[in-house]
Amino acid sequence: MLLLKWKNRRAYWRLMRADKPIGIYLLLWPTMWALLLASSGYPPWDITLIFMLGVIVMRSAGCVINDYADRNVDGGVARTKTRPLVSGEVTPREALQLFALLILIAFGLVLMLNWQTILLSVGALVLASIYPFMKRYTHLPQVFLGAAFSWAIPMAFMAITLSLPAWIWLLYAANLCWTVAYDTQYAIVDREDDLKVGIKSSAILFGRYDLFVIALLQGGTIALMAIVAQAQQLNLFFYIALVGAALMFVKQAFQTRTRNRDACFKAFLENHVIGMIIAIGIAASYWSP
Repeated sequence: MLLLKWKNRRAYWRLMRADKPIGIYLLLWPTMWALLLASSGYPPWDITLIFMLGVIVMRSAGCVINDYADRNVDGGVARTKTRPLVSGEVTPREALQLFALLILIAFGLVLMLNWQTILLSVGALVLASIYPFMKRYTHLPQVFLGAAFSWAIPMAFMAITLSLPAWIWLLYAANLCWTVAYDTQYAIVDREDDLKVGIKSSAILFGRYDLFVIALLQGGTIALMAIVAQAQQLNLFFYIALVGAALMFVKQAFQTRTRNRDACFKAFLENHVIGMIIAIGIAASYWSP
């Protein structure tokens, strides 16, 4: 039985990170890539709305379970020491109740889709639930985040086409590379604190090669998206957008070259613009005469 307290609604809002929508954007744009590609640029409005709402709800659920998993270490990290579970504004039990409520809402949304997509949604739930705990066991929790953030891609194709063509796994891989890249930028911000509290991350694993690996992953993203574009016969508008995305990656390389925390965090935040540019390129390719 849910016993969430109305008076704590602002704390719940912050726990879901609804006041910081960057995660919603980073999850939304790849979902839009898939919806546009699956429908040749004209996704059904009802399916689009379901996926957009699902993005908001699942990202919120992911933030809640992430903070629950990190409740005993967030106090030792400068960026997270004021989060609601650390400050005591929300109890662990309330966090789990909120997570359960959000998952129920997400399940209600997916029930409006075909049964094949409902089955695929189990993968999204598993990935969203285990990702926050992976940083205890592996230096690559960013890979699990990328897998979770990319799972809407096969779901979108199944919802619209009732199929999973082989080439969509290239799109999945492109988003996985991109996610690991930008979340490594994010991890650089917390690297010193993470080392103190015993949290693992790709930034720690890659060490002094962190920026080089980020550049490789970003290059992989561009290359894989170009292959997808060829497979789907996208036109010049998409390639212009892809060049724009590549130039932004180059800008980030210069921006983060000193590993300044603020610069790395700013580069991380700018990634949602890259996702938007690619989405616009896909749409323009289909909508142009």
